[in-house]
Amino acid sequence: MSALERSVPDTAAPILPPPQGGILGPAYRTLSIGIISVVFLIAFEATAVGTAMPVAARELDGIGLYAFAFSAYFTTSLFGMVLAGQWADRQGPLRPLTVGIAAFASGLVISGTAGVMWVFVLGRAVQGFGGGLVIVALYVVVSRAYEERLRPAIMAAFAASWVVPSIVGPLASGTVTEHLGWRWVFLGIPALVVVPLVVALPAIRRTASGPVDPDAPPVAFDRRRIRLAFGISVGAGLLQYAAQDLRWLSLAPGIVGAALLVPAVLGLLPRGTYRARRGLPSVVLLRGVAAGSFIAAESFVPLMLVTQRGLSPTMAGFSLALGGVTWAAGSWVQSRNRTAPYRERLMIGGMVLVALAIAAAPAVLIESVPVWTLALAWAVGCLGMGLVIGSTSVLLLQLSAPEEAGANSAALQISDALANVVLLAGGGAAFAALGGGAVGAAHTVGAAGASASHPAAFAVVFLPMAAVALVGAWVATRLEPADA
Repeated sequence: MSALERSVPDTAAPILPPPQGGILGPAYRTLSIGIISVVFLIAFEATAVGTAMPVAARELDGIGLYAFAFSAYFTTSLFGMVLAGQWADRQGPLRPLTVGIAAFASGLVISGTAGVMWVFVLGRAVQGFGGGLVIVALYVVVSRAYEERLRPAIMAAFAASWVVPSIVGPLASGTVTEHLGWRWVFLGIPALVVVPLVVALPAIRRTASGPVDPDAPPVAFDRRRIRLAFGISVGAGLLQYAAQDLRWLSLAPGIVGAALLVPAVLGLLPRGTYRARRGLPSVVLLRGVAAGSFIAAESFVPLMLVTQRGLSPTMAGFSLALGGVTWAAGSWVQSRNRTAPYRERLMIGGMVLVALAIAAAPAVLIESVPVWTLALAWAVGCLGMGLVIGSTSVLLLQLSAPEEAGANSAALQISDALANVVLLAGGGAAFAALGGGAVGAAHTVGAAGASASHPAAFAVVFLPMAAVALVGAWVATRLEPADA
């Protein structure tokens, strides 16, 4: 049996429920419904809030700070991920999950009641911190509460939780924003927090609370890792600011950001990650390469369709809706027992699909190419992402001892979020340098035709990201530990 097929060490056995059925069997039903509800909440927020954000920025006279409403979420989530990893390894996932959900809801309330843009951005920062706590705590819950045979299935359920929000979220948010106002999009979501709190927390307390070894003396928080987490958050924020402001003066915050970021990354990710060392380091690296290349490219798809092909924002958003279904399908495929022996091949193939989809996307810049071809290409890319993202989560838990599940899960999520930040910053800078800042300047939603064409500005985003995805296909060949 290879290392990728081995179980988590037997020290995890005492806190696993008895093996009864699948994730919705008697032993797991309440827990599964609860934590899937948490993921559904996060997914609905992600798809709904993005639709209301432009209206909020306009009404708060804060268009100049619009980008920071996004970056504030990602930068504070990086800190939350590291803190959650240590917290969960030492005291169990219950407390970081509870605090994370509370912070997530509080941030939405702060943003929804904001009278000025800087308060709105502050709310997004609080929300991001909560989101970082929640996502890592959920991974630790899966590691401790579910048998190894069920982990691919619960990861597939997490992916499926994004399908309905990806389709309904933008439409529901647009309707609420138009008829009730953008504030209700932010203020309405916290009411949904009650459901996962009531359902999930008692089940987590029964199955996954407390340290791995209750008899072991408590271990203090690693202050060095906390400092590194703070450095990675501040560094990422400065790097994003520098990439958005293409002036010579912006080099200073960019250099400072890199100086903070590099040592923090080297200290928080497994040794050998950026050399693609076999085993866990390559799993963590692949997660960042896959998520960063795909999300950085996807961020420019609606803008390209609206400004270059004349689609309405709603139709441009719906062009990505099919991807939610195929992503869930890919995650379901990797969750099947019969596909487990071929997981590495599935991941290599998944990254090839991602690269092909990203490379094909700018073809719609040619007027004779039908717009629907991009929707099909992106659905193929999402299928590949479903195969890869679900598999990296499963492999990470297989290669982690129970007492390291929190720290390693945090490393996986840091790789994911940091790659998004860095590749989005790089893609955005290249886009602006080739005239992308003027794209859509004369565009009016609903007007016939598109605004002035800047195809090179889009091509310089998509083609490098496709190359990054191909590098990910190579990284996927190095997931087997050297001693397997």
